[in-house]
Amino acid sequence: MDFLSAKLRIVSVLVGIAIAGIAVGIIALTVRLVWGFSLSVISVYFIIGVIVVIDIIQWLFSPYVISRMYRLKEINSTDMEYSWLVQLVSNVSQANKQKMPRVFIAEVNEPNAFAFGSPIAGRRMAVTRGALNILNRDELAAVIGHEMGHLRHRDVELLMAIGLIPTLIFYFGFMLLFSGNNRNNGGYIFLIAILLVAVSFVFNLMILAVNRMREAYADINAAKTVDGGAKNLQTALAKIVSSYGVQKSYNRFSRRQLNSSSSSSAGSSFSNMLMFSSAKDAEYRDYRSLLDEWKRMKPSLISTIFSDHPHPAKRIQLLERYKS
Repeated sequence: MDFLSAKLRIVSVLVGIAIAGIAVGIIALTVRLVWGFSLSVISVYFIIGVIVVIDIIQWLFSPYVISRMYRLKEINSTDMEYSWLVQLVSNVSQANKQKMPRVFIAEVNEPNAFAFGSPIAGRRMAVTRGALNILNRDELAAVIGHEMGHLRHRDVELLMAIGLIPTLIFYFGFMLLFSGNNRNNGGYIFLIAILLVAVSFVFNLMILAVNRMREAYADINAAKTVDGGAKNLQTALAKIVSSYGVQKSYNRFSRRQLNSSSSSSAGSSFSNMLMFSSAKDAEYRDYRSLLDEWKRMKPSLISTIFSDHPHPAKRIQLLERYKS
């Protein structure tokens, strides 16, 4: 593992731990301020426990929901038409020293790929029809290397775990707004509730930053484990963004699905695993001109702070360092 890979991995994990630690402190302090040590605390933690259990259940069974939403069709080595794609995934899995995931084709026109799974459903990887239409096999191998990086680094599990934290804090604040304590204590409890909702927003920004680091980590994984991975992933990303620029004018199917699947932290963790999920970055231009521009561009902080993926220019410039 090179220095940059190690740095991204360590920093993202440390930020995740910090998010969890600060969140526990905030909840504990709020319980102490509002309820003291009364029996009401039991009710609070019961509600939190129910939310956690529901979220875990969603995570365990979400692959089946995702498969239905994206009209996934499983393929294997005996498939006459797509045995080459299964072999491609197998080759990348071996290069990553990972067990091969189940392979699916998503009947979605927009080009993309994603990795997902759970202990019940197993590890899965899907490539959309749109990606198969516009990417050559070398570019697909690089995209698969990126998605394999998410599976290898257990990003779905990490992001689901820390993604639950702002949800808990938000509902904790929401619960305070309608509690009997709010009526009895007037504005004091109301201010705490509003503060908790605001804190949940800040935590969401921190989690987006963690996800951007994990995306960069997955890009590096493709560059290091797939022959020509850096160059081919650059080209694949440019083609995908260019194609989204065309698709977004008349086809919102995948975007509606993405928004729907992001309604829970488990779904949000899945959507974060997409190869590309920032429709605002889509441009209807030739992919070669996009590549040239991105290599020189310096994206502003505001252009990425609310995104779950790094700006394409940052991804291209990072991959440029690994082309040798």
